[in-house]
Amino acid sequence: MKVLIAEKIAEDGIGLLRSDPEVEVDVKVGIATEELAGLIADYQGLVVRSQVKVRAEAIDAGDQLICIARAGAGVDNIDLEAATRRGIVVVNSPQGNTLAATEHTMAMLLAMVRNIPAAGVHLRSGSEWKQRSKFMGVELYDKVLGVMGLGNIGREVARRAQGFDMNVIAYDPYITAERAERMNVRLVDLDTLMAESDFITLHVPDTEETRHLINRELLAKAKDGIRIINVARGKVVDEEALVEALKSGKVAGAALDVFEKEPPTGSPLLEMPNVVVTPHLGASTEEAQSRVAVDVCEQMLDVFHGRPPRSAVNMPAVPADEFVELQPYLVLAERIGKMQAALAEGAVNAVEVEYSGELASKEMGPATYALLKGVLQPFLEETVNFINARVVAESRGVRVVESKSTTRHT
Repeated sequence: MKVLIAEKIAEDGIGLLRSDPEVEVDVKVGIATEELAGLIADYQGLVVRSQVKVRAEAIDAGDQLICIARAGAGVDNIDLEAATRRGIVVVNSPQGNTLAATEHTMAMLLAMVRNIPAAGVHLRSGSEWKQRSKFMGVELYDKVLGVMGLGNIGREVARRAQGFDMNVIAYDPYITAERAERMNVRLVDLDTLMAESDFITLHVPDTEETRHLINRELLAKAKDGIRIINVARGKVVDEEALVEALKSGKVAGAALDVFEKEPPTGSPLLEMPNVVVTPHLGASTEEAQSRVAVDVCEQMLDVFHGRPPRSAVNMPAVPADEFVELQPYLVLAERIGKMQAALAEGAVNAVEVEYSGELASKEMGPATYALLKGVLQPFLEETVNFINARVVAESRGVRVVESKSTTRHT
């Protein structure tokens, strides 16, 4: 087996692959997305992070590919449809960078409210000491933090904010009020979140539903002087609308680790004194990079040796021969789930699915997972797949009921 590592990952992961006598590793950091299709033909495995885009043309050119590993959580830089069509397993590390992103969120929040970057520049420049009063900050104590998305990172941020005696509210249509209450978080709708929050922190994925979630209309509903933190995905924020709100004072400040276009060359956000910026560092800790590298490389070895990977994004937990028979039902179930998610009003509390006729005699668990994937995925931070769908549902207090009937419904 030959593995191409196209972006820099921790040596712990590379060493793990090289420790297998059946695996040969080529490290070619710095490959451009456009070059990948011309290099991939001889490889069975590919490891990327976030910069290299694994497009359909590269996947089609990799006619020996068995596994693509994303050393991180999101897989929006990989064409999952093309990989699935080719039978290539895509694995990721959905929790490997949770603590790093959580701590960076808190660091950005604190840096913003105490004007730390600007104050540091002022001091180093030799400016007058008495001018330090222009860096007057605000306290977190007894302020309201609005969390958009109570996934892995959102939950950890909420817990740490409570340590600062902040009042935490959240918007997440895929978690029950009871589950949120156990986290000492009050679940609210989006308009309420904007109207009551002193700070908003974003922890949602980049999907069609969340793209430009923060826009002019929503910002108009916000409390005057709100501050926004984004260590999630740049495209969740309409940057043009944010710049306008920052200039008008509707938004008092922002702390941004991600941008609509990266690098954000020429963005007016980089020139605004009330904006704290970092170059997509949310997962950039030594510990996180080691965890995600080892995680995905272990999973790649599992795939190579015929073992089920623990975080496969696009592979159902069934033997390959059974998957062929089940595949049409999986596609149908996921589409039904997406339709129900679009039709549902308010939080999803339960999912009930019934199999009748011939299907009642088959193992239909994967179809249930596919339906759950369709229901849950549109607004969740973490990836929902055929393996973890039920766990994700249960962690959010969503009751799942599967029943079978030998009676054929017409």
